[in-house]
Amino acid sequence: MQIPFRDSVLVRNPNLRRLVFGRLVTNAGDSVYAIAAMWLVYDLTGSSAYTGLAGLLTMGPQALQVFVGPLVDRWPLRRILVGTQVVQAVLVLVIPAAFLLDALSVWVVLTVMPVVSLLNQFVYPAQNAALPRIVEQEDLVSANSLLSLAYQGVDMAFNALAGVLVAVVGAVTLYLVDSVTFVVAAILFLGLRVPASRGASSSETEESEGGDSVGSDSETGERTAAVADGGADSSYLADLRAGLSFVRGTILLPLLVTSVVANGTLGGVWATMPAFADARGGPETYGVLMAAIAGGMLVGALVASRFEDYPLGRLTVTLYALSGSLWLAAVWSSSLPSTAALLALALVPVGISNVIVVTMFQTLVPDDLLGRVMAAIGSISTVAMPLGSAAGGVVADATSATYVVAGGGLGLLFVAVYIAAIPSLRRLPRTEELETLQRASAE
Repeated sequence: MQIPFRDSVLVRNPNLRRLVFGRLVTNAGDSVYAIAAMWLVYDLTGSSAYTGLAGLLTMGPQALQVFVGPLVDRWPLRRILVGTQVVQAVLVLVIPAAFLLDALSVWVVLTVMPVVSLLNQFVYPAQNAALPRIVEQEDLVSANSLLSLAYQGVDMAFNALAGVLVAVVGAVTLYLVDSVTFVVAAILFLGLRVPASRGASSSETEESEGGDSVGSDSETGERTAAVADGGADSSYLADLRAGLSFVRGTILLPLLVTSVVANGTLGGVWATMPAFADARGGPETYGVLMAAIAGGMLVGALVASRFEDYPLGRLTVTLYALSGSLWLAAVWSSSLPSTAALLALALVPVGISNVIVVTMFQTLVPDDLLGRVMAAIGSISTVAMPLGSAAGGVVADATSATYVVAGGGLGLLFVAVYIAAIPSLRRLPRTEELETLQRASAE
């Protein structure tokens, strides 16, 4: 099995190139923005409780993805991707404008962050819904690896760069960089062509480079909801119920328990990492540690296709047991190089698992339900993250940021223990056998 960059799918599929490069550019800006925003909050207040609040406000909108899903399935996907980038490009300019007007405060930053995050909740379900429409089934693992590679590879480089730039030019200047990247991403997404879903009628047209589809996304979502609800009206609420009902009726729901617990502890990590890094050096250290985390995810995404032939249940137990152990070793290491190296190694298994599991979701879910279901999964899996962020910030101020960061390792170990203890999860088969699993779930 070849690694993604050696796979020809990116070369022969121009739509995938636009999607991947669009994600790459916008994530470059997001990586810089994430480091700048969290450090700016910490710099303005000196408190982990405030960075925890920033995490709560930033990650809280992720729990609203379930309400976004029906809209993603109804609206043209290209319009969603382009429109969100344009609006975000304008919003992030509020911070440098406030700075120039001598009106910048932590509350201005905390107001902008959740609005930008809310817009992002449309982007990732739309990208996940578009991917199975623009690549063949046999290319899904490689395509998902490429998207993860674009995400994590950019994070690795720009997290480290952002830490240096914060120290050199200040966090406010980086918001200008982020605005430019949103504009570039919008231009790339403008050329994206998303075919109608495979469940749509032959009369539906595609979203072309020169115009929008004639009712493809909207009509497909409406018809799917009507079928899912046994002929009931295809309202927004019916679409919403269809996505949630699908999750309830498959193995996806018990699997999401692992995400809720792990993300709750990792939310605390996100909130307290500025203080954890400050005790070890400052913004440069923050950038290095966040780059190490992204670098590990990058390597995992890069090699994920080599693991698609392993049974998912046993593979996930092994990966997360290794990840949690390495994470705890990193936290208690006494030197920055060893901490960064161990954090990177700890995230390699997570990067592998993420790609394989997303592919599983896309295999199990029909195309015309994919936006709703992926949004529901996103909401359920991240609901604990903002709460963990707020709690982690308070706990770090009361005790130590080190203890909260160590909790991230315990969350990863929980995933391994939970899946090992649940027979239906432990026995999950290989990705190529998931069509059989879908039929069994339906029965």
